[in-house]
Amino acid sequence: MSGADGPEDVDATFEEIVAGLRAQGLGDDDRPAEEPPSREDPGEARTPAAATGPGWRESETGWDETMFGADPTAASDEEHYVPPEPPPLPKPRKGAFVVLLFFVLGLLLLISPGLIGIPATVGTPVGMLALATGIALLLLRVRQGPPDGADPDNGAQV
Repeated sequence: MSGADGPEDVDATFEEIVAGLRAQGLGDDDRPAEEPPSREDPGEARTPAAATGPGWRESETGWDETMFGADPTAASDEEHYVPPEPPPLPKPRKGAFVVLLFFVLGLLLLISPGLIGIPATVGTPVGMLALATGIALLLLRVRQGPPDGADPDNGAQV
């Protein structure tokens, strides 16, 4: 397509814009300006300026190290992070055993009430009641409010 919107006019307009910006001092740096590719030699290979001269893309770290991090086998023992020991688990209290007992009993009555010798017509509602009791006791054990000994007028606490 040739005419007012043809590719020749776009290239000429682009070159005028670039020349105007260079005249204003934009785009000037220590590197020489690259020659625009000629349309007559499309097969001619060119080397990018960033690969041959100093530029913003050059770095001492390679692409693999930037994307994937340092090689873990190359790290010395001095740079290795050793996490602290975790605190011990709290000892379960009597309430936790009661909740666990209701859960196990409820599941046993729902899955196989005949194992205990109870018919399924009795075991299913009793099992559901045992599971509901276990869930209710578990929810009642959840602590609400500030910890023991905390001042309630002290604001937000972490």
